[in-house]
Amino acid sequence: MELVDRVVRLTERQLEILRKLYQASIPMSVQTVTQTQSELAKELKITRQALSNHLRKLRALKLIRTGRGFIDLSPDSLRLLGKSTDQALVFLKVEPKSRFDVYEQLKQLNPIRLHRVTGSVDIVVAVGGAELAEFLSKAADIDGVVETSTHTVLTTWTPEAI
Repeated sequence: MELVDRVVRLTERQLEILRKLYQASIPMSVQTVTQTQSELAKELKITRQALSNHLRKLRALKLIRTGRGFIDLSPDSLRLLGKSTDQALVFLKVEPKSRFDVYEQLKQLNPIRLHRVTGSVDIVVAVGGAELAEFLSKAADIDGVVETSTHTVLTTWTPEAI
């Protein structure tokens, strides 16, 4: 069943729940929510039972996966929310005297990962593809950023796949 066919059945409340789950999730190889269903229900101002019913439908539509203590958002749910599982790597050259300030300001832009590195660049930032334009716009305004170079991740291999 296509994503569009599954999504037309979502209520506004279920979209709100997906958005809340996305905001509460921790970027990993999947978006995972570790809040309890009781905490989520309270934040959404609905009963725990109502949340459970919505989650059951989202699970049946393969938009989430649940287990004891977690809720994972599927790639389809991310696409539905306008988010991307694609990543870009942004390489930044920074004025040496500004590196710690730049690092702190970049952390506020919610990157997936942020690395201080040695070599011809100072910082490498992993950013979600959907957030790339906004990230680059804000990073360019940070005092001390001298140059950026962006590379889109086309394929990622795990050691077992090589």
